[in-house]
Amino acid sequence: MAIAESADTVAPERSAPQKRPLRLFRNLSSKIALIPMIATAVIVFMGGTIWTVVYSFTSSGLLPRLNWVGLDQYERLWGTTKWIISIQNLALYGICSLVLTLVIGFVLAAMLDRKIRFEDAFRTIFLYPFALSFIVTGLVWQWILNPDYGVQGVVRSLGWESFTFNPLNNPDIVMFGLLIAGLWQGTGLIMCIMLAGLRGIDDDIWKASRVDGIPVWKTYTRIIIPMMRPVFVTAIVLIASGIIKLYDLVVAQTSGGPGISSEVPAKYVMQSMFGGQNLGQGFAASTMMLLSVVIILVPWALLEFGGRKRG
Repeated sequence: MAIAESADTVAPERSAPQKRPLRLFRNLSSKIALIPMIATAVIVFMGGTIWTVVYSFTSSGLLPRLNWVGLDQYERLWGTTKWIISIQNLALYGICSLVLTLVIGFVLAAMLDRKIRFEDAFRTIFLYPFALSFIVTGLVWQWILNPDYGVQGVVRSLGWESFTFNPLNNPDIVMFGLLIAGLWQGTGLIMCIMLAGLRGIDDDIWKASRVDGIPVWKTYTRIIIPMMRPVFVTAIVLIASGIIKLYDLVVAQTSGGPGISSEVPAKYVMQSMFGGQNLGQGFAASTMMLLSVVIILVPWALLEFGGRKRG
């Protein structure tokens, strides 16, 4: 009886289990803080994208108007020589820029990762061009590639009168003149990203490879680079975003010339909307640029996140 009475007296003193808050209300302050960013993304980015796509099917001129013309703007777009040339130029510039930026950036990072002398100075020198705007970069390289005052003029003044290096005035290689300026500005950032990835590799991996007698190049290709896959993905996304919106560099260096040999899609959009006062045509070109990005990113996202989820 005494044991039962003591149990009865103790039982009410036990605290009842606390109810856990609903999942929706967890970290409520953080979710409230995200509301402005989410609203901005939905209203500005998604709203602007939908608005652009809708008005690409209209005959909007100086001002937007809902005068539906179906696919006429797209038919006119793909029948324009300037647009076709701009797509070809962007493809050439994009492939070369993506490959060369990754290769040069990784090589520079690998060299700096060897603990060379004056590493800080070299890192600053390589990264400094990224602090400049594309307009400044374009003007600087326009002077450097000028046939009278640039590389060609300097070399000829030294006695090589037959030397020719004038890419910005040659329609066949003008995109490579733009590529030189783009690589000069963007490679430093990719180098720093790669260097951060290399510094995150455990030193025991290098010690083990030296003990096993594995060559350095094979250690990079078989071990280091696969381990840096997220770093390469980040670098590719940054490079691709810069390629798609290529505009300032072209305007500063060539203004699309000689003729229309260095036209790019972003310049075509700006010229159609503000120069030609044809919003419908500019919206159609913008939609095609968006579609090209979606075609590239959606399969990559499905493979990346879908494969990770299945794993």
